[in-house]
Amino acid sequence: MNKQRVVIALGGNALQKNGEVSAEAQKSVANQVGETIARLSRKYEIIIAHGNGPQVGNILLHEETAATPAAPAMPLETAVAMSQGQIGYWLMQAITNAFAREKRRRDVATIVTQVVVDPKDPAFRHPTKPIGQFYTAAEAVKLAKSKRWEMREDSGRGYRRVVPSPQPIDIIEKKQITTLVEAGAIVIAVGGGGIPVVRSKVLKLLRGVDAVIDKDAAAEKLAELVKADIFVSVTAVPNAYINFGKKDQIALGLITKNEANHYIKAGEFGTGSMLPKIEAVTRFANTRRIGIITDPANLENALRQKTGTIVKG
Repeated sequence: MNKQRVVIALGGNALQKNGEVSAEAQKSVANQVGETIARLSRKYEIIIAHGNGPQVGNILLHEETAATPAAPAMPLETAVAMSQGQIGYWLMQAITNAFAREKRRRDVATIVTQVVVDPKDPAFRHPTKPIGQFYTAAEAVKLAKSKRWEMREDSGRGYRRVVPSPQPIDIIEKKQITTLVEAGAIVIAVGGGGIPVVRSKVLKLLRGVDAVIDKDAAAEKLAELVKADIFVSVTAVPNAYINFGKKDQIALGLITKNEANHYIKAGEFGTGSMLPKIEAVTRFANTRRIGIITDPANLENALRQKTGTIVKG
């Protein structure tokens, strides 16, 4: 039986229940994800992408507060790599254990993934993505001078570092990911949007840059490159909505890419929440494939196109 290939993008908060940040609490949630993935693997080839916002924030906090001249803090792009290993380990173990309980065996692999961005991307001139902890105005001034960070006030809560969020243009490990999937493995990749790298023109050398790539944009790019049939953005709500939060809000079910683009242009989706998800699934649907938005509880039914927001070309 030929299985459909699916890229499933989990939000960084998907591993946190009630905001719990301990490793054990997040492993517990990962175990639930593992059970679902093990079931789905009977019908689908699966690649898992994931966010890392809460986790990389904690890594940066530890790095910054414990830094000394002898042991300086790691840069942001390295912290993203650290979070890929951390979350990948949790998911990999959870999925492997789910198979063991079913007395089945499947290979599960985490790929530390580099995602190429354009050094001339306008995002590098206009950083917008807040990361890390909050600082006072005085601390922000010092950090801007000493570390050359761009600092910005965040909703009355203090000042945070803001970094560029460029668009992904290629994924270095795409062939390795495809090979593993074709061999029957479940693959975890492009964690946290991937490690942002730029590539030199002459020798094609790679260099990490301090930026944060949107998780859904990177996962959608991966879905294109590995020729997936379905791309799913798993979030906190079962559907995308128009008039969200109002009395007349409407859950979107099956819609065309043209309808989705109409709602995007009408400003129906929050910039920092639903907008990147609906943009990603719509972009994927442009290739005559299927893009889905749903929550964890409805994932299986959404893949059968019985619920969720389904965008088709």
